Amino acid sequence: MAGSPALLLLLSLGLCCTGAQGQRNTMAARFLDRNMKHPQQGQRVELECPPYKSDSGVSWIRQDKDGKLHFIVYINTFSKTTFPGNERSSSQFEGSKQGNVFRLVVKSFSAQDQGIYFCVTNVNQVLHFSSGQPAFFPVTTTTAAPTTPAATTQSSHVTKKDTCVQSSDPGRSSENLLNFYCEIFIWAPLAGVCLMLLVALIVTIVLCQKTRRRRCRCKRPPNGKPGAKPTVPTRHI
Repeated sequence: MAGSPALLLLLSLGLCCTGAQGQRNTMAARFLDRNMKHPQQGQRVELECPPYKSDSGVSWIRQDKDGKLHFIVYINTFSKTTFPGNERSSSQFEGSKQGNVFRLVVKSFSAQDQGIYFCVTNVNQVLHFSSGQPAFFPVTTTTAAPTTPAATTQSSHVTKKDTCVQSSDPGRSSENLLNFYCEIFIWAPLAGVCLMLLVALIVTIVLCQKTRRRRCRCKRPPNGKPGAKPTVPTRHI
């Protein structure tokens, strides 16, 4: 047991070193321009991704709005690219390695290029995915056309509903009818509960009376006192 503190210290150091190495080896796909939030139509978009290990290649993939993955390009450690169909070049994308960073260029960003971009590397037959970089057009907000007061008033009369019941007849009579329905919905369950409680109380009283009568059926001593001997009647000669 004397070596337990030393063992715990070694385990803690090992966990700290493993966590630090995991943080250094994490990949993150991001825009080369840190100020970019949303690409524009026809804009040249550049992304970069640091590798998980410097001696492994990286593949760029895109996830569209429907969740489907699309392979874009594979870039090896010598900056050679392989596009779909085993092509060495593409009219839409460019791939390269500059230093320890793998880059992807979308030459002219269009609607079909929207999605979330990832870089993936294979190390010891294990795939390592980077964090995703969303690339979508800016969301445009449309303002609703102004409505006239008459149309607003008419729509409010048509869509107005009461919580108890819907009625199309205006006036005092409809209000009284609504109140009546509401009172029925409220008082009917209460009356049922009270009736059930009354029945249960009556049944309980009847059972108690029967139990009390059974307990009182006992034989009394002849002279009215417990333990007294019976008296022998005297004979008259």
